[in-house]
Amino acid sequence: MRNLLIVLATIVISPIIGGLIAGIDRKITARMQNRFGPPILQPFYDVVKLFSKESIAVSNSQFLYVILFFIFNIVALILFVLKMDLLLILFILAFAITALILGAMSTKSPFSRIGAHRELISMLAYEPILIAVVVGIYFVVGSFNIDKVLETKKMLFVELPLVFFAFSYVLTIKFRKSPFDLSTSHHGHQELVKGITTDFSGPMLGLIEIAHWYETVLLLLFVYLFFANNLFIAIIAIVACYFAEILIDNISARLTWKIMLKLTWSIALSAALVNLIWVYLKYRA
Repeated sequence: MRNLLIVLATIVISPIIGGLIAGIDRKITARMQNRFGPPILQPFYDVVKLFSKESIAVSNSQFLYVILFFIFNIVALILFVLKMDLLLILFILAFAITALILGAMSTKSPFSRIGAHRELISMLAYEPILIAVVVGIYFVVGSFNIDKVLETKKMLFVELPLVFFAFSYVLTIKFRKSPFDLSTSHHGHQELVKGITTDFSGPMLGLIEIAHWYETVLLLLFVYLFFANNLFIAIIAIVACYFAEILIDNISARLTWKIMLKLTWSIALSAALVNLIWVYLKYRA
């Protein structure tokens, strides 16, 4: 019964939090660009407006892939709050983004397909880092289960500073912010063509937006894991981390996918591997 209540609360509260984060993001972005900006609740108004529009599918299979993207993101977040296996959560997240890519590939639009190809390349960049995060946690805690991670008295950030740096680095890709907003963008400054979401409209685009809100909450909970033994520090870290993403988004221009891969593998992945070797020798050798 307790788990059922947790699941229901997660399904209801998470998109509210994610939508508010998106609204605050747009507000701060506007102020950084010397604009007043939309109200914080604007993302909710946008989604309601999308659901009021007629559903037009370019491809017959589009709606199925969007539903899968939506459900997999919710399932991944539910598994996290139920303190399940981190590896399983990563796999489900990978299934979610794969469904969105297949949805974009199911249309004949060249812009949609280019966006899908860029999302695949983005996966090549960030997936090794996400796996490094989970492996690093396993080396320190001895388990992939989140309940064991929360039981440990160690602050993971102290043991895995370079892994946290690498994770923060790829958050820019996962949040689709500059300079790595290659497949699509949440803001107007670089969205002449919406990339992977070009051929989604109406309720389908609304579901994709809500799924992104679930994904945002889940990624910020991963930040929480690194500081889980001190809630106050964890909240400060989450706020600082997201603010840094907004700042970077506003002061950098989009890079090419080649530069993204080179920088991610040479800087972020190398840093994560050095940290992994260190904690392996310390705890598992």
